Amino acid sequence: MANIQRNNWQIPRRTMLKGIGATMALPFLEAMAPLCAASEGSATPVRMACLFMANGVRPDKWTPTGSKNNPTLSPILSPLESLKDDILVLSGLSNKASFTGDGHYVKTAGWLTGTTITKTTGSDINANGVSIDQIAARSIGRDTKLPSLELGCERTANGVDTNVNYTRLYASHIAWKAPTAPLPCEINPRVAFDRLFRSRSKMDNMRASEEKSVLDLVNEDAKKLQKQLGEHDKQKIDEYLQSVREVERRIEHEANELRAGNNLPEDVLKRMQEIDQRISKTMGKATREEELHSMPRFNHTDHVRLMMDLMVLAFWADATRVSTFMFGNAVSGKNFSFLDGVSGGHHQLSHHKKNEKQLDQYQRINTWHVEQYGYLLDQMKKIKEGNGTLLDNSMVLFGSGIRDGNAHSPHDIPTVVAGKAGGTLKTGRHLAHKKGTPLCGLYHGMLKRVGAPVKQIGDATSELPGLG
Repeated sequence: MANIQRNNWQIPRRTMLKGIGATMALPFLEAMAPLCAASEGSATPVRMACLFMANGVRPDKWTPTGSKNNPTLSPILSPLESLKDDILVLSGLSNKASFTGDGHYVKTAGWLTGTTITKTTGSDINANGVSIDQIAARSIGRDTKLPSLELGCERTANGVDTNVNYTRLYASHIAWKAPTAPLPCEINPRVAFDRLFRSRSKMDNMRASEEKSVLDLVNEDAKKLQKQLGEHDKQKIDEYLQSVREVERRIEHEANELRAGNNLPEDVLKRMQEIDQRISKTMGKATREEELHSMPRFNHTDHVRLMMDLMVLAFWADATRVSTFMFGNAVSGKNFSFLDGVSGGHHQLSHHKKNEKQLDQYQRINTWHVEQYGYLLDQMKKIKEGNGTLLDNSMVLFGSGIRDGNAHSPHDIPTVVAGKAGGTLKTGRHLAHKKGTPLCGLYHGMLKRVGAPVKQIGDATSELPGLG
């Protein structure tokens, strides 16, 4: 554990809990505030998350009504009613660079870059720009264990979409470290958890440590730290460690469910056992944890929420300050029949052809996505940090690259930002901009607030008016 200044009960912001095979950053504590204020100019960092929803929205049920400062949320946005003071809905925004190119791909892969992707049917993909999450990671990622965290729920798409002659690789990437270097989403919560909290040095990479709880590994260091903290900080550490334990427990539960083969037909179980034996034989001394690096079976809502809980933990622990999340790939055919009143796949229903029955199902899917966004915001709002909450010290973008899935319209794309960015973003409003206003103007303002200012991003050289 980093040296603690016992004379004035202050500890550095980058203090870590350490054990054999694990390292854990700490949440913001009162004992860190004086040092943070002196070294960083503010007590808490600003985090940025970008959440992508595939296939657009039902356009006539998305936009709020009422006044700018007291909007009435639309039916699709209604799950955010209790969070209305924490969100900023923006209308009229467009990504001009996505106007060229048919279908979903140019509007997905270029969503966070503000650039036009290169049309190709091969692996020579090129976004012709860097995404805002990675621009931020370059500036502030060196201060955290992971520069950024890319999460998702669907495997990387492959093949060619012959309808528009684009490689499907573009469907799976919104984060671009370099124009030709997309960052794939991690869809396995076990792997994401280990990246956040387990160390992988040669000395630490031992089977015994891999099978232990991360909290068991750092327990001794945690006890030493708690002896030197005030009561409020002790309580905060306890709450944080309990949250880590809960996420770890849920991941183990999902893994155990998979191993047990619950609710699977006998012939499938038999096949699973055969494949399991073949994998074990092939992998030799590999641990069960390593074998689980392929995607387990999940209830979709549970999977999404578990990944979101990991994002919250990552921000809370200051393991990263930048993250992206893809609910699904572009042209996602995810079956949403688990929702009442829905029967079919997401992409299929987004092509509603103005059929009222399909529009209703499309709307239900949109509303489900907003509910999950609300879940994430609620979890962030529960965490006290400094004089506010984790949500207050964050910006959480939610949106899609197209307006209407049926028309593939790139105009007036759905966009919401939650969190106050440390008090620099004014929420509780609906900003209705003139049609064609650059989406990148929002990105320009977000990058400034996270501590990674740029002169230009896409077609914007200044931030959107009225953000602060």
